[in-house]
Amino acid sequence: MEQTDQQASLAQRLREVALLFLKIGSTGFGGPAVTIAMMEDEVVGRRGWLSRDYFLDLVGSTNLIPGPNAAEMAIHIGYLRAGWMGLITAGVCFIVPAALLTTALAWAYVRYGALPQVAPFLYGAKPAVLAVIVSALWRLGKTAAKGWQLLLIGLVATLASLLGANEILALFSCGLLGMTWLCLAGGADPSQRSGKANAAFWLAPGTLFGGGRAVAGAVLAASATGAAVVSLWELGLFFLKIGAVLYGSGYVLVAFLEGGLVHGHGWLSQPQLLDAIAAGQFTPGPLFSSAAFVGYLLRGLPGAAVATTGIFLPSFAFVAVLSPFVPRLRRSRWTAAFLDAINISSLGLMAAVTLKLAQTTLRAWPAWVIALLAAGAGLRWKVNSTWLVLGGAALGWGLSRVV
Repeated sequence: MEQTDQQASLAQRLREVALLFLKIGSTGFGGPAVTIAMMEDEVVGRRGWLSRDYFLDLVGSTNLIPGPNAAEMAIHIGYLRAGWMGLITAGVCFIVPAALLTTALAWAYVRYGALPQVAPFLYGAKPAVLAVIVSALWRLGKTAAKGWQLLLIGLVATLASLLGANEILALFSCGLLGMTWLCLAGGADPSQRSGKANAAFWLAPGTLFGGGRAVAGAVLAASATGAAVVSLWELGLFFLKIGAVLYGSGYVLVAFLEGGLVHGHGWLSQPQLLDAIAAGQFTPGPLFSSAAFVGYLLRGLPGAAVATTGIFLPSFAFVAVLSPFVPRLRRSRWTAAFLDAINISSLGLMAAVTLKLAQTTLRAWPAWVIALLAAGAGLRWKVNSTWLVLGGAALGWGLSRVV
């Protein structure tokens, strides 16, 4: 009987995970910042699956590994809620809606020679997305800013991003700076630390940078060989390599795709690549779903499936390895300080993205109205982020017909 109850409980948790990430994956327009904000709203504020501190630790840790951060957050949360089956369920349910919608856009693109017009809906969804991100930044920031030193580190990360610094370089630099500052200021005795562990910790970021650059170089070098006809094997391997080494926001993906697909293999033209990226932006969920568009253009439905699987598969492996170690990072004074600094730096980068999005989104009074209404509804009345995005899209569509 007890085993039956446990199985029923697991089945219930899996259903909860599946329904949640299908919803977020189907409505999370605007990239990783908004989908992570929606996850925080759901799993911390509404369902209580995680504490805000632990959610921040997950945000920080996913920034330390390659791959799409939002998808990796979904995979982490699924694992914590329902074990290994939850890990797979959450990732698949978050990724599949975007992949299917992007594939549908690719079908329309091939059939009609252009992308469907979705601009009126994005006109209102984007200001609402900004409001969702701001609400999440406010809630997470109150938890992450545990002192003036951390607040200053977060501001440095924001400024560095706005000035054009590499996201990963800024993240690791602020993390190491914060760790050193917080521990030395607190009187931590370095002699009490393991010399081998300390050396490994300090060398790890350099190894990640060096290894990442080497593998990334291999990806582009392999792309330079060219191919008259792309096979499913070549297509899958190309996207698997990208998913295994790509750090930073989804927009870094553009550089990798251009180097390999356009200048290397010559599989796509520049306009086709831009349309593939636009399709990833038009659809909810991760921008990495652009891989489905590319795969469909090159090899139809099998190509879309292979490209999508290739680019997201490494994230499942990375999270499976990393997730059990996240709680252990809090057991050491130094790694805990590093994680605190990474957390506030991640929010700093998120704030920089929000400011950049605001510059391109809030250019007319209707956008300001939608953003303010969504922010008020989210902060004051705790309206679900999904309804904020859908409501903003509907209002934007209506205003676009009268303005």
